[in-house]
Amino acid sequence: MDKKQAVAGIGLFSGLGDKDLAALAAVAETRRYARGEDIFFAGEPASGFFSVVTGKVRIYQMSLAGKEHILHVFGPGEVFAEVAVFSDRVYPASAQAMEDGEYLFFPRERFRRLLADEPDLAMDMLGLLAVRLRQMVNKLEDLSLHEVPARLAAHLLLLEAQSKTRRLTLDLPKGQLAAYLGTIPETLSRVLRRFADDGLIALSGSAVELLDMPRLERQAGGRAVTGKG
Repeated sequence: MDKKQAVAGIGLFSGLGDKDLAALAAVAETRRYARGEDIFFAGEPASGFFSVVTGKVRIYQMSLAGKEHILHVFGPGEVFAEVAVFSDRVYPASAQAMEDGEYLFFPRERFRRLLADEPDLAMDMLGLLAVRLRQMVNKLEDLSLHEVPARLAAHLLLLEAQSKTRRLTLDLPKGQLAAYLGTIPETLSRVLRRFADDGLIALSGSAVELLDMPRLERQAGGRAVTGKG
């Protein structure tokens, strides 16, 4: 892995010059995780943060009843567990690789020393934390105020915006996607079938084609969409 090139692909560090990228690459460690391999568990000492170079990772928590709730899915160029940079505490959630992939690991103490020398990096990290907090607030709002069809429509629209194509592959297995959307697999399957019957999407295994963007957008806003008119 070319660490400097990998660092340059991290959205958080976009716009930095060669000198800063080289300094970040010198701090980072390369790691590989296989599909299904645990990266860290909730409650473990937070020793640093990660960036995905290739593959995907899911961040999840387990309830007292043993139910898994997926908080987020991260792909190439995204960072996770960045709270470790500012805290001496523990990871608040667990992380597991969804695919074979490569990662960069930034040890907390080495990165914090770098931040002390590079104030612009510190400001970027604060901006990222603000965005992440806003995402979590939006997720809680979606779970509490919107029904499953609205959550699913919003998720499909987000995938379309990220991939820039209406022919999508679901980024999570249906069981995990149901947990991420705060529902159960049976309900998710019913909503997917209803969307297909109503002409909003076309289904083929894990592939989904978005057919009617305006009605999906209305559905994501929490308004029921029925029929083809």
